[in-house]
Amino acid sequence: MGDFRNLDVYRRYIALSDAAHAVAARMESFERWTLGVQLVRAVDSIGANIAEGYGRESDADRARFLIMARGSLNEAEHWRERAISRGLCDSALYAEIKEIGRMLNGLLKALRPT
Repeated sequence: MGDFRNLDVYRRYIALSDAAHAVAARMESFERWTLGVQLVRAVDSIGANIAEGYGRESDADRARFLIMARGSLNEAEHWRERAISRGLCDSALYAEIKEIGRMLNGLLKALRPT
């Protein structure tokens, strides 16, 4: 299937990961260790699942890991919303999260038989 690093969605994930890390790094200690770390872990799980999926042999396996990446994306959205509601960040990350979700859905659609 190719190198996951060449996927547009993986490149977008890198930008999201860097942005999430920057948001968490600006948090005070308690918030960083309770919410910021969760946000970063959820975001980094997106990339890890994309990478693992593209190391698999079958489209079914690839799709399974992309579905897990989408689940991690939803978790990242949850933590982003919690950070906003607690005044820890603005609406940062929203556009990247939505675009990555759209891209993951497109890849999943391409992998599933019609």
